[in-house]
Amino acid sequence: MAVGAPVRKFSESPEDPFAVRRAASVVLDNRGGVVGWSERAEQLLGYSAGEVIGRPALEFLVDPGDRPVVSDVAAECTRARGWFGVVPLRHRGGHRVELGIRARVVTRAGSVREWFLVGAPAEEVTRWELDRAVLDGMFRRSPIGLVVLSPDLRVVRVNQAIARVSGLPTGRHVGLRSAELLVSEDAQVAENRLRRVLETGRPAIFTEQSSRLRRDPRRELVVSVSSFRMEDSTGRVIGVTELIEDVTDRHRARRRLALLNEASARIGTTLDVGQTARELADVAVPDFADHVSVDLLEPVPRGEDPPQETAGPVSRMAVRSVSDPEAQLMHPVGELIHLRPEAPQARCLAERRPVLEPAAGISAAWYSMELPRAEGADGLDVHSLIVVPLAARGQVLGVVSLWRSRRPEPFEEDDLMLAQEFASRAAVTIDNARRYTQQQQAALTLQRSLLPRDVPEHPAIEVAYRYLPASAASGLGGDWFDVIPLSGTRVALVVGDVVGHGIHAAATMGRLRTAVHTLASLDLEPDEVLSRLDDLVNLLAAEQEAVSGNLPQTAQVVGATCLYAVYDPISRRCAVACAGHLPPAVATPEGRVTLLDMPVGPPLGLGGLPFEIYELELAEGSLLALYTNGLIETRHGDIDVPLARLRATLSRPAQPLEQTCQAVLDSVLTGHPRDDVALLIARTRVLPPEKVASWELPAEPTAAARARALTRAKLTEWGLGQLTFTTELVASELVTNAYRYAGGPVVLRLIHDGNLICEVSDTSSTSPHLRRARSTDEGGRGLFLVAQFTERWGTRYTRDGKTVWTEQTVG
Repeated sequence: MAVGAPVRKFSESPEDPFAVRRAASVVLDNRGGVVGWSERAEQLLGYSAGEVIGRPALEFLVDPGDRPVVSDVAAECTRARGWFGVVPLRHRGGHRVELGIRARVVTRAGSVREWFLVGAPAEEVTRWELDRAVLDGMFRRSPIGLVVLSPDLRVVRVNQAIARVSGLPTGRHVGLRSAELLVSEDAQVAENRLRRVLETGRPAIFTEQSSRLRRDPRRELVVSVSSFRMEDSTGRVIGVTELIEDVTDRHRARRRLALLNEASARIGTTLDVGQTARELADVAVPDFADHVSVDLLEPVPRGEDPPQETAGPVSRMAVRSVSDPEAQLMHPVGELIHLRPEAPQARCLAERRPVLEPAAGISAAWYSMELPRAEGADGLDVHSLIVVPLAARGQVLGVVSLWRSRRPEPFEEDDLMLAQEFASRAAVTIDNARRYTQQQQAALTLQRSLLPRDVPEHPAIEVAYRYLPASAASGLGGDWFDVIPLSGTRVALVVGDVVGHGIHAAATMGRLRTAVHTLASLDLEPDEVLSRLDDLVNLLAAEQEAVSGNLPQTAQVVGATCLYAVYDPISRRCAVACAGHLPPAVATPEGRVTLLDMPVGPPLGLGGLPFEIYELELAEGSLLALYTNGLIETRHGDIDVPLARLRATLSRPAQPLEQTCQAVLDSVLTGHPRDDVALLIARTRVLPPEKVASWELPAEPTAAARARALTRAKLTEWGLGQLTFTTELVASELVTNAYRYAGGPVVLRLIHDGNLICEVSDTSSTSPHLRRARSTDEGGRGLFLVAQFTERWGTRYTRDGKTVWTEQTVG
């Protein structure tokens, strides 16, 4: 086409402008005279054949201003023996007409030359040339694939982009079907889509599909396909055309981004090392790898710091595979694996960098490390491997191994970056979980050291207990229980709960438990014990407030609930005081169960109100159940149901106490408790009357002699003659002190419960003191001698006075 030829608005006609029925035909002789003129020429230029035959064309068809341009065209045509371009001509009406002209020399007999010209409007020629250029570009230079198929879905023509991908020349594609180029699954999808387009006429736009070639099925190829039906001028369907774009890289990038988003949502939902490892494995398989294993350096799962030497061994934390049989070929979860130095995992740990082994480089050391069942290695058909370190805060915690066997495409560098991102996110969570586990274990160790390791056997009761720590989500609690022997064969049962969770709660619990032991050793009444504890909790709160100072984030609420009960197997009386705690359950030997309707004082630390004692008499074989709120409080706050289960369990016929204790947990708890659970169940015993002797002695000078005589007779009856001398001395000294310093009658009581207890009660509240008498003193040696001849001694106060008691070992 001539350079600089103007182009006007395109015609809508897609037909060839030089077709016979559309083009004007003109024949010129060698001197430029018109010797032939077609009807189409008359339509385009306005001249009839009679008007132009024999006349020079330059004379009437060309405007004088355009003659230099046309003369140049004629000279070029003569030189080249042909020409094609746009020429400005003059219409019979005087206006300018631009025609696209194609000129060829024609030789007649006798070497006479003539020129055959075919012309059409310039806009149609330009459009036609552009269409031809576009079509030629689509088939020869377009980077987007183009496939033309017949109605039976056989290839008619493809462009060079398709040929480059398939590896076949364009001509070799003609007549082929999709199934001869693609793997069967992908070919079936492609043909189904093309049939829908042919049948409905609705084009398919940007449909993504897998298109793996039969000659290289391992290579992942994802294409975006747009297809439309082709029809001729009569509307007959003549085939379908596909525009195919390779979007594999874009598809992989989108898939990696989706996997990263999924990893962010799924990895690190808990502060549990094992759960985090399993979440990492679940994200990687099957969307990224066919098999994955997560291994941590041996100390890490226990919450300890990883060793400086990262050569192993490693503990298997998670395994995931696309199929169970293949997963069973690998080391199971929980196994300790010793790494060979040449294994990829060992290199990854030692060098602290990822390892990518493509199909040609899978080392034998990996098979021996990862597949202990060597007979399954050949069938697994692993073709590429990635090993990345789990590193966080400058420490290597372990390795993640990912490999492919079923997925055809091998790992590449972009996959390595994605695997590192997975590992990085998981490593931070695992390290957080490790640190949390470390703190939890320290707190649990503290808590266990503060709780009783065992409860002593006691003649007054038979005891069974359970302690369940709270779940990791709730944190360490401050529940505790105790069984404390008291004087006179009595026993104290204690259960309590410190407000809050964590090490602070456990430490507070330890201080309160120690205080309870100290107060119990003073033989205080239950209400007095709680009053002293309340003072202690207030003191702890004040200390905490002073320590917090300007650091409000360290402030902790100091408070607790407590139930303190004292049971006497001689009188069968039980005295209970409560500070904001749940009342105990009591079951009679006949199976009647009640929750004590007793006064409940405020929780410890609130102050302001007194605590009250509730007394009841328990038949021999009764059950007394003390518990913390973790046993019966549920997520929905309705405690009636668990309380009903507790009563039902305690009402069952008598069975070993350990079984009863476990049955309570099994029936009341429906899942792992959200709070610590302390459960203490005691079955009461009664000391036989023949094991107790009691006398009231008048306040007379002869009381000491009377006490010695009664003691001697009773010990002879009990067969304890070897203790007669010391016991007579003890009874005599205690009765003498009571006669000397107290007024009113004196009560002497002897108890034989395995040991020998001697008690002297009077109406005085004056406390005796042990002291060392000087050589010049006439008295003051009584209590000193008593302390020397007995194992223990002490004083307890009652509403009516005091009791001084001693205890001797029998046998």
